[in-house]
Amino acid sequence: MSKSLAARFRVFTLNCWGIRYLSKHCRERYEMIVQLLSEEKYDVVLLQEVWSEQDYHFLRSKLTSAQPYSVYFRSGAIGSGLCVFSRCRITESFLYRFSLNGYPYKLHHGDWFGGKSVGLVILKLQGIIVHVYVTHLHAEYCREKDDYLPHRLLQAWELGQFIRHTSKTADVTILGGDLNMHPSDLGNRLLQCYTGMKDSFVETEKFEGSEEGCTLQSQNCFATVGDSLSFPSGIRIDYVLYKGSRGFPVKCEHLMTTSGTAPGKSIPYSDHEAVCATLSVQKDWDGVVGTKHEEETNPQLVDILNEARAEVKIGIHGAEKVRYSSGRMAVLGLVLLLLEVIMAIVPYLTTLPENSFPKFSFYILGMVAFAVTLLAGILYVFHTIEVKMLQGTEDQMRNTIQALQEKLRE
Repeated sequence: MSKSLAARFRVFTLNCWGIRYLSKHCRERYEMIVQLLSEEKYDVVLLQEVWSEQDYHFLRSKLTSAQPYSVYFRSGAIGSGLCVFSRCRITESFLYRFSLNGYPYKLHHGDWFGGKSVGLVILKLQGIIVHVYVTHLHAEYCREKDDYLPHRLLQAWELGQFIRHTSKTADVTILGGDLNMHPSDLGNRLLQCYTGMKDSFVETEKFEGSEEGCTLQSQNCFATVGDSLSFPSGIRIDYVLYKGSRGFPVKCEHLMTTSGTAPGKSIPYSDHEAVCATLSVQKDWDGVVGTKHEEETNPQLVDILNEARAEVKIGIHGAEKVRYSSGRMAVLGLVLLLLEVIMAIVPYLTTLPENSFPKFSFYILGMVAFAVTLLAGILYVFHTIEVKMLQGTEDQMRNTIQALQEKLRE
């Protein structure tokens, strides 16, 4: 088999924690990030939580020499927070927004307003077609009672499907971002097994950086108290995953994470550590002709999908319970509102004396009934959508399992 080095490029990913007016030292940290990217001249830079478009324009204006090509992905009420900077021209870009992403009434979490998505950019690097994906999945706020697990599983499934169906023409496929999943989590196993992508931390020939590659560390001065107590030794939730093709095998030569404060500074770049992977792409002259991606049937995928289906079903049951409660509350509010209307019009239709009920209290009660009916009705509609999306995901998983089982029996 004849192989030769076709390209070597470095991929950088970082969750910037860039919430304007809320994140600490936001502007100073962006300037530090610019300095790092300008000095290192990474080939592809994948950033998350760049929530402000002004901050994106600041980054773009400062990186015109190091990474002159960029895309900012807009989604949701406050944006997706995703952007990509590249040394080579971006020929195409596309954004897919996940079907479910938390709850709008959980304002203290705020994921729903961010419009969590996956962004795709297509690059042509030294004749090699590279599909680069950047994403940020829903956060895990409590590991013991994870209310968002069904949503994150749905996002991992949709992310895997999106990559699987859009990377068929790619020579090299790369995914980077904050997956908010531990390496052994179900969603992570589902994503990697379904797409065939490899974890650069597991596959790298050489590693430098934080212990066990942890990207969320308790000693980080920006880490929350909850994270520090729950994971005193840190966790790895930021990844660079990759996959080659039949004619272009890929390997990770070097993986590095930042650790602690930035050089010469008293603060780190973010509440997350950055991840940088050096990937080498070889050209396999014997495999260039033919199909780029061969469909491989992994027996483990059936078990993983069955496990994921079980969790999604639990999510469906929970969403149906909340939908039922919201619907019942909406009906009660509507009944109370109708009684208010009847009490208001009865004196005009009969000879009975005018209602002696205090008008102020009557109006207040009417407004409360209207507000309860409206809010409960909105929640009923929202959770109906949630149930349907989860049911659709469970159906897709079931169909995939049946197809895999048929292939394994052949």
